[in-house]
Amino acid sequence: MEKTTTYHKHFFALSILLIVVFFGNISLGSVSIPLKEVAKALFFLDTEKASWTFIIQDYRLPKALTAIMVGAGLSISGLLMQTLFRNPLAGPFVLGVSSGASLGVALLIMGASGIGGAFGLLLLSKWSLVIAAGLGSLLVMLAVLAVTVRVKDTMAILIIGLMFGSVTAAVVGVLAYFSPAEQLQQYIFWSFGSLGNNSWEGMVVLAVCFFVGLLLSVVTIKPLNALLLGENYAKSQGLNIGKSRLFILIATCILAGAITAFAGPIAFIGLAVPHITRQFFTTANHKILIPAVLLSGAILMLICDSIAQVPFTDYTLPINAITSLVGAPVVIWLLVRKRKLLF
Repeated sequence: MEKTTTYHKHFFALSILLIVVFFGNISLGSVSIPLKEVAKALFFLDTEKASWTFIIQDYRLPKALTAIMVGAGLSISGLLMQTLFRNPLAGPFVLGVSSGASLGVALLIMGASGIGGAFGLLLLSKWSLVIAAGLGSLLVMLAVLAVTVRVKDTMAILIIGLMFGSVTAAVVGVLAYFSPAEQLQQYIFWSFGSLGNNSWEGMVVLAVCFFVGLLLSVVTIKPLNALLLGENYAKSQGLNIGKSRLFILIATCILAGAITAFAGPIAFIGLAVPHITRQFFTTANHKILIPAVLLSGAILMLICDSIAQVPFTDYTLPINAITSLVGAPVVIWLLVRKRKLLF
């Protein structure tokens, strides 16, 4: 009972912190906007300057909501992979989904000049990178799921996923070697990750994918708890290992694939947040861990995005660099402080 009360306090504290960080993220930027005017814009009231309304409603608000879904989605998919493979180093991209997205974008950007025609026209579309990354993720996801049906060993699936990632990374490397500097630079900028390029239309698509992946994750709570004690124990409890594993992989691929398509390959969050969360929620019950990881991932992503904005300046740092620079020392400090890895 005492532990349950402690968890309730943790969830309350995380919820309040998420609200504070969310409003802080929206308030910060190269243009200084009074908090009162920020609140007006969020409630769709008239502000003193029309430009402030545009900045809040059409740029900062979609960016903050994207950060919440990116952080939460990657953190949940990282938790699923760590539990499924019983490996603390597993993350949302171990199945090669991110590499598939990178290959799609690389083919679009660096392969367009050689192929021309339809690819050249597609580059003019604002959805082109999203579509290319989404298709690349989808193809790798289908390949992994096809293998899952034939291969029964969980660790073999992990290795196969890593091999898919290696193959796609090799193809990207070949394309990069023969690409002009301008196209190579465009691809590198995409690989840095970005939360600010998402429109409201893109938000709707990302939100649908996010909630589908989240729903599948919630459905797998009972199988995940059973898998913690080993596959043999899970089978003895009547769990269909193949079906449960398929649901977990689909949830991860949907979350990681959609996020990579809309925000680029965001590093570190999916690997680290589950470990950070376990330091405060000392439980293996995924009924508690999934919502805890969701909140923690959203908070950390908003904080990293706020730092990446370099408030009150015109500079914007790569979000990928910030997630690692901010998150890695936190994980190291927590592990040194606790002196063990909770898993």
